[in-house]
Amino acid sequence: MGSEILINVTEGETRVALLEGGQVVEFYVERKRDASLVGNIYKGKVVKILPGMQSAFVDIGLEKAAFLYVGDIQTDRDEFSPLFEEEGADESMDFLPRRGRSDMSIEEVLQEGQELLVQVSKDPIGSKGARVTSYLTFPGRYLVLMPDVDHVGISRRISNEEERERLKDIVTRIKPEGYGLIIRTASEDSLEEDIKKDLEFLILLWENLKKKKDKVPARGLLYSDLDLVFRSVRDLMTQNVERLVIDSAEEHAGISEFVKTYFPKLLGKIELYEETEPIFDAFGIELDIARAIGRRVWLKSGGYIVVDQTEAMTVIDVNTGKFVGKEGLEDTILKTNLEAVKEITYQIRLRNLGGIIIVDFIDMDKPENREKLFTAFTEAMKKDRAKNTILHISELGLIQMTRKRVRENLGRTLCTTCPYCEGKGFVKSPDTLCYEILRTIKKMARHGSTKIVITAHPLVAELLSDEEMLGIEDVERQYGVKVIIRADAKMHQENYEVTSL
Repeated sequence: MGSEILINVTEGETRVALLEGGQVVEFYVERKRDASLVGNIYKGKVVKILPGMQSAFVDIGLEKAAFLYVGDIQTDRDEFSPLFEEEGADESMDFLPRRGRSDMSIEEVLQEGQELLVQVSKDPIGSKGARVTSYLTFPGRYLVLMPDVDHVGISRRISNEEERERLKDIVTRIKPEGYGLIIRTASEDSLEEDIKKDLEFLILLWENLKKKKDKVPARGLLYSDLDLVFRSVRDLMTQNVERLVIDSAEEHAGISEFVKTYFPKLLGKIELYEETEPIFDAFGIELDIARAIGRRVWLKSGGYIVVDQTEAMTVIDVNTGKFVGKEGLEDTILKTNLEAVKEITYQIRLRNLGGIIIVDFIDMDKPENREKLFTAFTEAMKKDRAKNTILHISELGLIQMTRKRVRENLGRTLCTTCPYCEGKGFVKSPDTLCYEILRTIKKMARHGSTKIVITAHPLVAELLSDEEMLGIEDVERQYGVKVIIRADAKMHQENYEVTSL
């Protein structure tokens, strides 16, 4: 079964699901009030240089200044190889040619107050501002244009060598001097005429931006990337996508016109969903989304994985759970680990996990089983469009990897910090709170209080009035004080008030 793209559009929110074999593998959400900034180009102003971090803060008109690293600054001293074949994913911002500059300091290339064009490569995430680069890219359907970079590359997702050579030959012939081009996965089996049209359109975008940049003041937006609906057509509609189904008649008309103008071959794949049942319910998408924000995910065998996210990394733990196997322990562990590989790689894509990821598989004694597990994991991750690096399985049974993080992961997009635990993942138990309160009233009684009122959450108040009543009575008898306990259902479980009257 081929791939499908489902798009659900409401007044303030757009959701896009990419299905492979009927299962959601990638999921994107964009809301009008906090739409993604990735790909937008701004005329920025350097407000602060940090020599110790070899970086600078650039004001682009957002709430927080953007972060620019020295390795993301394009200069006249840049040098690139004439052909760069090993590009990773097909995301436009992944094609930026990064070079660590050990030969150059940030103060050599930037100064405070300087104005420059920058493009957002990562959305603001958590407490961090956006990350920007001065390597500008303009993604099209078949190509990615990189102005002022003499560089040609091809997506490694195009595996057929004959097709790779054909596309490289076309692009080498049509590439204007002084421009860099990346051949995208969608260009596979495309005609030279279509690739030329794509190139002409991208060059026109760049020429218009150059004319506009002198008229726009610093901290101004010069170019905005397509919204999520149109990006889905441009970036996700590869050769193996059988259809795109959208439930908004207005957006359907818009993308039909867009496709008719730029990619007429895709027009027959665009469908309007007109049933009364919501599109994501009809295709079972809502259940997959619910699983994608849960901490524990069960495997069919009875084992399970646990996904824990921190500020710096994501840790995934594999457990046998209810699975006991039919043969030896090593065989049971191997089968659980191999089943977990499919679910883990699926969850990484679906949840859009980024940064450092550590997978703690159940430890295996046999080296050949470890090798089998590592091979299965790397093969499964080849389907991922995001750039990733995977280290070999360690002696402790860990696989360490990094995955490019451009936008917030799904959990942080759909959820907010728990108002109870404030992100800790736990709260103080009623027992702990009872003993805190007992220590507090003893301290107050020693200082002369004769009447003390305790106001606490019902769970805590009930425990004080029942199992811990002996402790309360002991304080009353020892210090000659009267203690009154009140329950307040509106109080946070960890909060309480102890008042002396």
